[in-house]
Amino acid sequence: MDALVKFPTIASCNWQGMNPNITKKLTIRFSPSKRKCNLHTHTHKMETQRLSMKKNVLKKYWDRHRISAITSKGDHNSLSPTEIVDEFYTCINEKELRHLREYISEDACFDDYTFTAPFQGKTEVMRFLEQLTDGMGRNVKFRVRRVYEGDDLHAAANWHLEWKEKQIPFTRGCSFFKLSKEGENIIILRAEVIIESPIKPGSIVLTLLKNLTSLFDDFPKATEWFLRSPHVILTWILKIHNIFVAPLINPLLDGYIKLWSVFVRLLTYAINIVIFISKIFFK
Repeated sequence: MDALVKFPTIASCNWQGMNPNITKKLTIRFSPSKRKCNLHTHTHKMETQRLSMKKNVLKKYWDRHRISAITSKGDHNSLSPTEIVDEFYTCINEKELRHLREYISEDACFDDYTFTAPFQGKTEVMRFLEQLTDGMGRNVKFRVRRVYEGDDLHAAANWHLEWKEKQIPFTRGCSFFKLSKEGENIIILRAEVIIESPIKPGSIVLTLLKNLTSLFDDFPKATEWFLRSPHVILTWILKIHNIFVAPLINPLLDGYIKLWSVFVRLLTYAINIVIFISKIFFK
């Protein structure tokens, strides 16, 4: 409750010994504006702390919800496509391969563009995912930034890899999912993965694109033939390499490999001798 003390002017002037400035000092001491300002600052601080605590509680609840969703056995008929994708990466992070199998179709196709051919069938896909989780170790996790839902059971996600919550360079990627409905469950039928390249050619790509499109325009018939069957060109290049280049390059490579193997063997012997001598003199 705000209080303001006022003294009459006559009394303050006629009362002997009364300092005429005491009214001003008392008024400033009990000024309501200062108390209101302190109250407002205190209220703002309490509100900030409350919002921070609420955010932490919600984050912990969401993490517990995601973990509990993994541990539930087979009950994912109520999940949406975006939730299926989110659970897919959560199972990989938690190395819950047994529950991950429940989200993969028997006819699944996993096409990672860093590999030459896609993985066909649930067996191949799960073998690849098992190798992936094993290679990630204990501290590397997928950090999914956003999951987008499209029409006809399509979804997409962009993500990156983190080690102990620190982003690993050149690990950003996008995944596109086509899901299907089997009974009451929604499962993953196809996935296409595009990963960031560590090589950043920059403007060189634009120069190569311009030169390539110029060749396409200058030789339209050859371009049409190449686009219809690009594997034919690669086959002819391999044949030319095997006939003319391989007989010259392979002996040089074999000699280079043998030379390095001899050098490594000598280096190993030298290190063993040094270790043996050090054990004799430094017992």
